[in-house]
Amino acid sequence: MSIADDPDRAPARSHLYAMGMSEEEMRRPMIGIASTWTGTMPCNLTHRELAAHVATGVRRAGGTPMEFNTIAVSDNLTMHTPGMRASLVSREIIADSIELMGRAHGFDALVCVVGCDKTVPAAIMALARLDVPAVVLYSGSMMPGRWRDRDVTIQDMWEALGERAVGRLDQADVDDLAKHACPGPGTCAAQYTANTMASVTDFLGLAPFGIGDIPAVADTKNAAAERVGEIVMDALARDARPSRVLTEDALHNAIVSVAAMGGSTNAVLHLLAIAREAGLPLRIDEIGAICRQVPIITRLMPSGRHTAADLWRAGGTALVARRLLEAGLLRPDAVLVDGRTYADVAAAAEEAPGQQVVATVEHPAKARGALAILRGSLAPDGCVLKLSGKEDFRREGPARVFDGEDACFAAIQEGRIRPGDVIIVRYEGPAGGPGMREMLSITGALVGQGLGDSVALVTDGRFSGVSHGMVIGHVAPEAYVGGPLALVHDGDVVVIDSAAGTLDLSVPEEELGRRRDTWVRPERPVERGVLAKYAATVKSASDGAVTV
Repeated sequence: MSIADDPDRAPARSHLYAMGMSEEEMRRPMIGIASTWTGTMPCNLTHRELAAHVATGVRRAGGTPMEFNTIAVSDNLTMHTPGMRASLVSREIIADSIELMGRAHGFDALVCVVGCDKTVPAAIMALARLDVPAVVLYSGSMMPGRWRDRDVTIQDMWEALGERAVGRLDQADVDDLAKHACPGPGTCAAQYTANTMASVTDFLGLAPFGIGDIPAVADTKNAAAERVGEIVMDALARDARPSRVLTEDALHNAIVSVAAMGGSTNAVLHLLAIAREAGLPLRIDEIGAICRQVPIITRLMPSGRHTAADLWRAGGTALVARRLLEAGLLRPDAVLVDGRTYADVAAAAEEAPGQQVVATVEHPAKARGALAILRGSLAPDGCVLKLSGKEDFRREGPARVFDGEDACFAAIQEGRIRPGDVIIVRYEGPAGGPGMREMLSITGALVGQGLGDSVALVTDGRFSGVSHGMVIGHVAPEAYVGGPLALVHDGDVVVIDSAAGTLDLSVPEEELGRRRDTWVRPERPVERGVLAKYAATVKSASDGAVTV
């Protein structure tokens, strides 16, 4: 019985009348539209407008839209500040808020409008919990900026800090670049975390292939949002709920997409979390096994030279899907929310003549996949190496140990890091941070100073999708809970072997035992409020840093 016809729901109807809703609208399916709009960053700035266009499509298809909002945290604005501790925590809060609204209001179906990094996995996690027909709309990437006759993105900004430190740029150059790197609304303009997770959503089947590719400022974006409103009504009619879409096949295809598109290390955390919410078995090593078998077939920043807008013009994620399907790397029977099959998507892909962005599996951009999972005496529960298509390597070097990001960044800027060093940044894990901050200030400074290929960075924190170089993150167990990272001393030899899949500390077990006996857990910078609640409940990074 609809709210319009239930005698006992008259008090509820009075509030709907107050919003101008008619009895006819009350009898239609109620479609929640969760916008992650915020005025604190360009990434999600278009969401209110997009939500309104989704609502238009819902009405046109016979539904009644009900819009609501969530929080969102800007990774770029909080980077290298205490505020970055809120970034990963926001994933849980966004997921919880969408879930709560869905449970409270009993929507028949949902559309989630997402943008910056954590909003994408958070929406998927919430939809898996609610299990009502749903579609995800990615708001789209920013266009690249132009500076000194070349395309630039936020990656160039962070690397400019390193270039300034070694005298290749001065402060006036950096300030001028800042005025050009980000020319308007949208998410970061290459295959960083936001666009990685947007591609994942396509390959998971929860977003219609092609719509997320459209840049935020493109003329066709609003019409695409209206189409999403129609698609969710069709999904409702077909009962295309997440439990039918988020399958093991879909999860496999999503992991393949991360490997093939040179995706962000953050995808590992988010895929583990999504799998947990969907009730699907997934271990971190399974992600590594798939990544080892899949080459990079896109030439996207940060490991290539092209931006997300270039991918859109070339043929988008649909073209990537065609290439992967032709090579037999996708499981073709996965269900897509818009009713199409992978064969339909591949057949409809339009490849731009002469495009140079998407290669083939037979002749890939880079033979080695984007990520590798390592284990060893320094990471018994695993960690993530960002290979970005580099050849396998073995590296030994002396540890340079820092208890936190800030001390490490200062050392780099002061020229105290040398080629061959293995930087250890600890107590930045999920519980120890708390919040698992991203180390973009460090990786950007290293690359900007020309040390990206000669200095390795190992941390229990995270990396931005912008980061590249010899970077290893998500080391588990983290230092704060007494993981081996807490026992490393300056000068200890660290051995990285990507081919063997190992990360080891060349210190006798007897010595480690002595160090363990005298180790004292440091005090965390936050012991009350939301970060304290998070730290008390968060699981290991090897389990997705979830809180349930």
